[in-house]
Amino acid sequence: MGVDYDVGVVGGGIVGLAFAWEAARRGRRVAVFERDAHAAGATVRNFGMIWPIGQRPGADYERALYSLQRWQELAAEAGVWVERRGSLHLARHALEAQVLREFAESAPRAGVECEWIDAADAVRRYPMVRHAGLCGALDSPTEHVVEPRAVPGQLREFLAARHGVAFHPGTTIVLSDGEFLTSAAGTTWRVGQSFVCSGSDFSTLFPAEYAASGLRRCKLQMMATPPQPGGARLDTHVAGGLTLAHYKSFEICPSLDELKSWLQCEYPEQLCYGIHVMASQNLAGEVVIGDSHEYDDDITPFDNARIDDLILEYLHTLIELPDATIARRWSGVYAKHPAGAVTYLEPQPGCVVVSGVGGAGMTLSFGHAAEWWDAHDSAKALVLGEQ
Repeated sequence: MGVDYDVGVVGGGIVGLAFAWEAARRGRRVAVFERDAHAAGATVRNFGMIWPIGQRPGADYERALYSLQRWQELAAEAGVWVERRGSLHLARHALEAQVLREFAESAPRAGVECEWIDAADAVRRYPMVRHAGLCGALDSPTEHVVEPRAVPGQLREFLAARHGVAFHPGTTIVLSDGEFLTSAAGTTWRVGQSFVCSGSDFSTLFPAEYAASGLRRCKLQMMATPPQPGGARLDTHVAGGLTLAHYKSFEICPSLDELKSWLQCEYPEQLCYGIHVMASQNLAGEVVIGDSHEYDDDITPFDNARIDDLILEYLHTLIELPDATIARRWSGVYAKHPAGAVTYLEPQPGCVVVSGVGGAGMTLSFGHAAEWWDAHDSAKALVLGEQ
């Protein structure tokens, strides 16, 4: 029998670490169980973008801003690299420009900070933007970037040192039975509350519940250039018209359906692979490029070279990099729900599965964790008050 904990978290990615941190902040004794020596899933295989602009104006956007505040705490208290980059959505067609203008007109009334700028202003602010054919752009100052490969280790060190969180790397939990967690090696821990934050692993724990949940696996392909020569900086996150059809935030725009129809005619192969193209520069100066979305039975262990070609062809219509060669390629798989919302399952009393944050783990996880614990502690206080 292992040490008893108030909270056991299965999964050491950003979702699990967010729920662990929130519990520890509230005085719980917390343990995190990670099957690998280090987090190796979707948390380390993404852009590192903190992306409020992609969230629906209102509660989702506010949740992203709350999460951003937590990232800024980590920058101050744990030395995590968090840098404001903003975002630039480039319009190269009149319909793309129309959607972005509509967003720039209506979203600020809902508290979203952004503005429409003309082509000359976009190129003046961001010299790597390709000027030819540019109609203008939506400029937002809110988006930030972190280094996803470094974040899990930095968070582990911070949580252990500051909050006494215990970490059990190389520990696969194979059984959750009420108040107990049991590893493949046969060690059992008593926990008062457990969270299963195992990402796209639908088979180890509660496969029947996952099968009934509507959650889907989604595979993405990504690339990165070498560090840009001479310290050249992109200075913003870049996205194009395909991205407007991907993020829920732009659903407030009346012209979006017309744009989606045009994109389907103009870019059928890109949309077949769920491609929308973005670029972000990391701490090392590499430009991270992606991505695509393949689901369920379409997912194979092998990457599709055609997908990479389509991403790069589209990227080159948006920006001109000093060095556009590709130094690294990789893929990742995450869990996503068709409704686009986080999924909570409770297969056992005291055991909550947290999944389906999709590609917004860096953007929303801290907000989701705080909201869950606020609701839990409020309900607990109410019950105690009635007693």
